[in-house]
Amino acid sequence: MSNRAQNGIPLAPRCSDVADSGTDQRPVLRRLRERALTLPAYSVGSWGSFGWGGSLSEEKSGNRRRRRRRRRRRSGSGGRPPEEPSTATESEEVQRALARFSAKPRPMGIPKEIDPPPRRIDLRWRVNPVSKEVQRKAGKIACIPGEFGFLPEERVQEIASKLDHLPITIEQALSLRSALNQEKSVYSHSSLMRRANELSRRYNAGESVIALSKRFDAPPVNTFRAVLTGRGWTKNRIKETLNKNPSRLNKRDREQFELAESVDRVSSVNQTETQNAAEVFEDVLCDYFSSVGVRFRRQEDLLAEQKVSEGRAIITPDLLLLDYVRINGIPCAWIDAKHFFGADLKFPKKKTQKQINRYVAEYGQGAIVYRHGFCGGLKLKGAIQLDASPLDLQPLKDFHENARYGS
Repeated sequence: MSNRAQNGIPLAPRCSDVADSGTDQRPVLRRLRERALTLPAYSVGSWGSFGWGGSLSEEKSGNRRRRRRRRRRRSGSGGRPPEEPSTATESEEVQRALARFSAKPRPMGIPKEIDPPPRRIDLRWRVNPVSKEVQRKAGKIACIPGEFGFLPEERVQEIASKLDHLPITIEQALSLRSALNQEKSVYSHSSLMRRANELSRRYNAGESVIALSKRFDAPPVNTFRAVLTGRGWTKNRIKETLNKNPSRLNKRDREQFELAESVDRVSSVNQTETQNAAEVFEDVLCDYFSSVGVRFRRQEDLLAEQKVSEGRAIITPDLLLLDYVRINGIPCAWIDAKHFFGADLKFPKKKTQKQINRYVAEYGQGAIVYRHGFCGGLKLKGAIQLDASPLDLQPLKDFHENARYGS
């Protein structure tokens, strides 16, 4: 006897028995259907022929879905709606900047006593970023393969005329050109060195460094370094000779190296003028913050202090602010000056972000001020981007005039 019969569950006659009876099947089948509708819905597999199995399966599936939904609601915030992403004013970087004067111990370089105590200063800083699309178009105009040096005036005017229809200045485009060439130099260096033997053979056969530079689309000084590498020179020997003792080179090598230096703005050994201009820009930035009543410590002060206490420089932003400064509503603990265009390119972005991370870990949120503006597509975590709009750049213009005419 089946389990259902033992449990007192009424059994329906089999359809085959009804078919074999030879009688009119319609009344019987009608009674079977009516009887089936009055039976309790037991979860027994054989009732699937009457359609019960499907409905039970759907009920189980629905329960599982509801359980899954409940589990998802419980996760995270215990059934509460998900919180909105933190805004800039609520970020960890901003919180660290706001708490820097109450931290114990205070971050490196912040005096134990500040008299009068830090006060809140709000600055409105208008910015005019360059769009990513404009950066792309200007880059194609200003940067062409094999051109790594100072540009003659005709070439500058040619670039300026082609930029006429774009919202970008010639100064910004030339700075962007330098960034593109630098990125090209960095990411092509390994492939250039892999061909060092070929470069050395071509050079020994009489091809000039400038010709090789154009052939391989690499900065002239890097090209010359690759030639020396192909001769079997070590990195230390190349560095020592080119930086300190170029007179040790033979006559042709010395002439080719000097020529490469004169037409290479990317990997040139002598970067004195660029560094001096950057220092003048820092002075301009300091003058601005002094004029609006913001107190700060300069990089030179931090450097001298850390050399005494730590034996070397550890964290030295250009300006470490000693007041609660908010720029466009964002709290900033430090400022760093960049005497170039803030291009949205992989290499300069990676380099700048690495520097920002060190400052943020110690002081919190800060700001980068770009002399030639920046691309709107550039996003840096822990620092807002600013341009030179409110700054008095006359000292910098005077510096470049004096450098141009050698006075």
